[in-house]
Amino acid sequence: MEIKYKVWIEKNGKVVFGKGRDDILKAIDEQRSLNAAAKKLEMSYRAAWGRLKASEERMGMKLVEIGVHDKSMQLTGQARSIIERFEKLEKDVERLLLTADRDFEKLLQAQGKTGRS
Repeated sequence: MEIKYKVWIEKNGKVVFGKGRDDILKAIDEQRSLNAAAKKLEMSYRAAWGRLKASEERMGMKLVEIGVHDKSMQLTGQARSIIERFEKLEKDVERLLLTADRDFEKLLQAQGKTGRS
């Protein structure tokens, strides 16, 4: 048995941040380019750009900066903080669900032993 979940953050019913945005930002940080990040994630540049811009607009902040001299893309400090906090949230939820999963397993095993339904 396994409890499944997905965590994302919405504002006014629209996605602001989630696993996909987290992956895009981490790939940008690694590749220093949105185009290279999109290729790494096997998604179109347009899709990656759209998600990045939508998140920036909905959050009201810049998540990436473009280098003046080399045109490379870097994450802002705010983007790094959001990634860190989102990943902590995911780990906290995973721990909570692991505990719940164990509890359900025990309940189901106890139920099976007593023969009651």
